[in-house]
Amino acid sequence: MLNWEQLAECLKILGDKTRLHILSLLKEDELCVCELVEILQISQPAVSQHMRKLKTAKLVKERRNGQWVFYSLDGSNYPFFESILETLPDMQKEIEELKKKGLRVLCN
Repeated sequence: MLNWEQLAECLKILGDKTRLHILSLLKEDELCVCELVEILQISQPAVSQHMRKLKTAKLVKERRNGQWVFYSLDGSNYPFFESILETLPDMQKEIEELKKKGLRVLCN
């Protein structure tokens, strides 16, 4: 059961358009920081800061593969998370653009 503090923190984190964009992308596929930097066109430290907040709120989880850190959705603590994801736009086109640029495979 969520307490008021946890709920408020989650909603605060979801109130940022960049973090919503990241969640939309992760809804499509697992991504690493370098891929998010390319798609979002923001610095690696900025992406890492957003990911830290999302991870702390348990909205995303990470998986390490050598020097690469891959992120995927979590949100299992929040019964409303799936509903929020359903409202986010489809980002498959942005993932496809990354593949066309040959940047999708840099992290593997």
